[in-house]
Amino acid sequence: MINKKPATIADIKAYLKQDLSLIDPTYVKALAQDDRKGVASALAAYHKRCEKEAAILQAIDQLKARERQLRQAGYQFIAGVDEVGRGPLAGPVVAGAVILPEDMPAVYFNDSKQLSHQKRMALVADIEKYAIAYAVAGQSAQVIDQVNILQASKQAMALAIDKLTPQPDYLLVDAVALDQVSIPQSHPIKGDATVYAIAAASIYAKEKRDALMRQYDDQFPGYGFGRNAGYGTKDHLAALEKGGPTPIHRRTFAPVKKYL
Repeated sequence: MINKKPATIADIKAYLKQDLSLIDPTYVKALAQDDRKGVASALAAYHKRCEKEAAILQAIDQLKARERQLRQAGYQFIAGVDEVGRGPLAGPVVAGAVILPEDMPAVYFNDSKQLSHQKRMALVADIEKYAIAYAVAGQSAQVIDQVNILQASKQAMALAIDKLTPQPDYLLVDAVALDQVSIPQSHPIKGDATVYAIAAASIYAKEKRDALMRQYDDQFPGYGFGRNAGYGTKDHLAALEKGGPTPIHRRTFAPVKKYL
C-alpha cells in the first residue's frame, strides 16, 4: 500500500484503481488535502466508483429480499426458475433452474435481456462456481407445435427442476404457475428483473440457448440463427421466404406456417 509520504500522481491513480476492499480510507482522507489537480481528478474517479459500487450492492440486496423472507420462513433450497425462447420462430424453448447459497458473493444478476453476451458469460461462470445447484432443460420445436408454447415452457421448467440436486423445497418461478410440480412456489411478475435467483436462472438459460442456436447456425446456414437466436428478424424472414422452414422451425407460428 502507498504510505502517506509524497507519491507521484501515477502511483496514486494506480492505487485508487485497485479493488476497493484494498484501499485504506484513512489514506484517501489524507489525499483530500493534496492540492495537485491530478490527485483531485483521481479522487473524483475513486468516489464515483464507490458510489457505483454502493448502488450495485443496494440493488443486489433488493433482489435478494424475497429469498431472505423465504429463508426466515424455514426454506433452505430456494430455486429460481425461468425460461427463454418463447417468442422465436425457430429453436427450442429452454428453462433454467438455479439454487443460490445464502452467502452468495455480491454478483449482480440482472435481467438477461439487458446484458451483453460477454457479461452473461461471466455471470454463467459465477453461477457454476458458487451455486448450490443449476440445470437447464428444453423442449423442441416439435413439442412446441404439439402442445403449444406455454405448455412446452412449463414442461421445460419442470424438467430443469427435476435435474437439480439437491431438490428445492421452494420455487420462485417467473410469472408462471407450474401445476405439474408439487413443490411450494410463487410466481412474481417480471421476476427476472426483481428476484435474485430468477435473474440467475434467466441468464443461465439464455446463454445455454444462445449457444445451441449457434450450433444450429452451422447446421442450417443462411438463417442467421447465431445472430438472431431464431427470432423473426428481417434477414431471418428473407431466408425463410427463400429456403422455407428448417426442421427446427415452429410450424404453428406465423409466419412460418405460410411457407410450408
